Amino acid sequence: MPDTKQRTILIAGCGDVGSTLGQLLLKQGEKVLGLRRNINQLPQGIQGISADLCQIDTLTSALKDISDCDVLVYSAAATNHSEEGYQAAYIDGLCNLLQALPCRPKYLFFTSSTGVYHQADQSLIDEKSPCEPTRFNGKLMLEAEQNVIKGEIPSTVVRFSGIYGPGRNHLINKVRKGEIAPLEPCLYTNRIHRDDCAGVLYHLINKQFNGDKLEQCYLASDNQPVSLHDVTSWLAEQLNVTATVESVSRATGSKRCDNSLLRKSGYVFKYPNYQEGYKALLKAE
Repeated sequence: MPDTKQRTILIAGCGDVGSTLGQLLLKQGEKVLGLRRNINQLPQGIQGISADLCQIDTLTSALKDISDCDVLVYSAAATNHSEEGYQAAYIDGLCNLLQALPCRPKYLFFTSSTGVYHQADQSLIDEKSPCEPTRFNGKLMLEAEQNVIKGEIPSTVVRFSGIYGPGRNHLINKVRKGEIAPLEPCLYTNRIHRDDCAGVLYHLINKQFNGDKLEQCYLASDNQPVSLHDVTSWLAEQLNVTATVESVSRATGSKRCDNSLLRKSGYVFKYPNYQEGYKALLKAE
C-alpha cells in the first residue's frame, strides 16, 4: 500500500528553483513551507515563512511553530559574489537554520554547484572525480557539502551545473547583441534547465519517501556537454543574428559533466539538451 500521509517539506531559500519544486510537491498533496526574506512572490499554496538565514534570533521566532519536517531542501543563494556572501549563505545560513528549527529534519537535500570541480582540461567528470577548487566560491561550497555529509541528518548533495530558464536570459541577450564564444580555445559548458533542477529534486525526494537508498551526491546536468561556441552559434542561427564579436564574458573552466548516476536512478530529463531547452524559452518569448 502506498504511503498517503501528507508530508511536510521545508524549502529554505525558496527562490526560482524552490518555488517550481514547491508547486510539484503541492500537486502531490504535500505541505510545503517556503522560507525566504520576501514571501510576496511565492506561488499560491506554498506557506511562506519570512526570515533571513543570517539572523538567528528572527529565524528562531519564525520557525517556532514547526513541529514536523520530513524533508529540508536547502536551496539558498548568495546575495553577492564574495567570500563573505558565500560563507553567509552556504555555511552560516545552514548552521543557523538547523539550530533554529525546533524539530530535526528527517532528511536533508543540499543544492550545490559543479563549481566545486577544478578540472579545466575538457575531461569527463562525475560524482567520484576529485574536487580541488582554487576559487573561494568552489572552496566554500565544498566545505558546505562536507558539513552536510558529515552531519547527523541523513542527506544528499545535488550539484547543479549552469542553470538556465525563464528569466535567465543572459546568454540569449549576449547573442542578440552579436556576441558569440570563439571556436578556439574550446570551452565546454554544462547546462540544466530550471524545470529539470526542480524535477531532479522532486524525483529524489520521492525516492526517499519510497524508502529507496540515495547516494550521498548526484551531479545534475543535462545529457549534452557542449562547447560554448556551439551553443552561442546555434542561438545566433535561431535568432537570425549575425555574429560580430567573439568573446567570453568571464573566466570559465572547461569540463564535461557525466550525469549517468542520476539517469541510473530513473530520472528522465524534460530538456535533455540545450537545443530543446532554449527552443522552449525562445518560443515562450
